[in-house]
Amino acid sequence: MPVELVSDVYDITCGEDDGKRYRAFLLTHGTPTLFDTGLPHTADALVAGIEEIGTDPERLIITHGDGDHVGGYDTIVDRFDVDTWVPEQTSLDTTHAPDHRYGGGDRIGRYTAVHSPGHKGDNHVLIDEEAAVAIMGDAVSGADQRGLRAGYFHLPPAVYSEDLNRAEESLAGLLDYEFEIGLVFHGSSVTEDARDILEAYVNFPGKPT
Repeated sequence: MPVELVSDVYDITCGEDDGKRYRAFLLTHGTPTLFDTGLPHTADALVAGIEEIGTDPERLIITHGDGDHVGGYDTIVDRFDVDTWVPEQTSLDTTHAPDHRYGGGDRIGRYTAVHSPGHKGDNHVLIDEEAAVAIMGDAVSGADQRGLRAGYFHLPPAVYSEDLNRAEESLAGLLDYEFEIGLVFHGSSVTEDARDILEAYVNFPGKPT
């Protein structure tokens, strides 16, 4: 079911399995944009969540190519008239080819794409500075994914990541942008002071210079 985290920002839970929650985000300010599509078997639940919100997406942006982010791609393209954007590094095994490929620094409407590899080489963060929202892909997770307090960020688990050192290094580039809300696909999103919280995480006391 969808939850409106803040105005025009919807977190859609499309599946839960063994304590894992699969989600997508629909942002309805400007051009309604869906971020990621869950797993193949959660696609119908994602469609139902979008229909409950009552605003059809006009654009689909994929943050990276993990199966829990692209699994419902064909279902969404079949159901909605979306303009699709996929990272240039992502290998996509789908019926429908993407309309557009994008890379770091590209603009997609209101969003700036920031290449943030480490978890996976194609991971991107999409930032809308006007709305002060960053869709983090899997650059970070919510800290409560690891049993810590909600409202903070943590690097994604190493078992699911290619290079955690690179993932940590990538976070510094996000500090060049202004955002208050950081949306994560695993754990709880940060809906206040997200950039400041990320900066404190990146520039921790005693960090080597």
